[in-house]
Amino acid sequence: MNVEQPIQAKLLELAAVDTELTRIAHRRKVLPEQQEVDRLQAERGARRDAAARVEIVIDDIDRDIRKLETEVDNVRKREDRDRGLLESGSVGAKQLSELEHELGTLGRRRGVLEDELLEVMERREAAVADHQHAGANLSHAEAELAEAERRRGEAMADLEVAAERCARDREQLVGGLPGELLALYEKQRADSGVGAALLQARRCGGCRIELDRGEISRIAQTAADVVVRCPECGAILVRTKQSGL
Repeated sequence: MNVEQPIQAKLLELAAVDTELTRIAHRRKVLPEQQEVDRLQAERGARRDAAARVEIVIDDIDRDIRKLETEVDNVRKREDRDRGLLESGSVGAKQLSELEHELGTLGRRRGVLEDELLEVMERREAAVADHQHAGANLSHAEAELAEAERRRGEAMADLEVAAERCARDREQLVGGLPGELLALYEKQRADSGVGAALLQARRCGGCRIELDRGEISRIAQTAADVVVRCPECGAILVRTKQSGL
């Protein structure tokens, strides 16, 4: 294939654009800002779970409090009833003794229940403090995540601008290349990742391998408009003044 050397040189510009596009695509996949968002999303999830667990504990405690309050209320009602009977003077001596004994038992039972209720309410107070702490941690995590998402958005926008610029440059370069040369470049790029490279001294700019003297001599004797390729990686070798031929 014969292509004028200035047109062949355009392949180096195209290769540079394609390298930049590859770099942009790779950066999108390993974007540090995205990794930070992923980390903070996991952290937010953990803190949300922690807050939810404390809420469950508080719900359980509230259920225990309601149960104890009901029991205390029932005992007090029983005490009020017995006390009313005692004060009415309408009961016999035997029933009077039984009521006094029952009141003593009810008083002790109420004391036990009230102590339990006090203990459970203290546990609730501690759980509420834990919930407030968990809520503060969750709010902090959400604020950090929002900031990380903002930074990710900016980084993605920068990459998008760079990708669009490269796409425009590529379109312009491709439009000025012969179809056969472009097809060869695209096929080679698909095969090895590098479609064209500068021959600098004796080294291929694509695979970075130094060519032997025989190959360099052969290339040096080849007409400038002949398209030559690296014998190692197959990339189109573009010859310029830096090639030293």
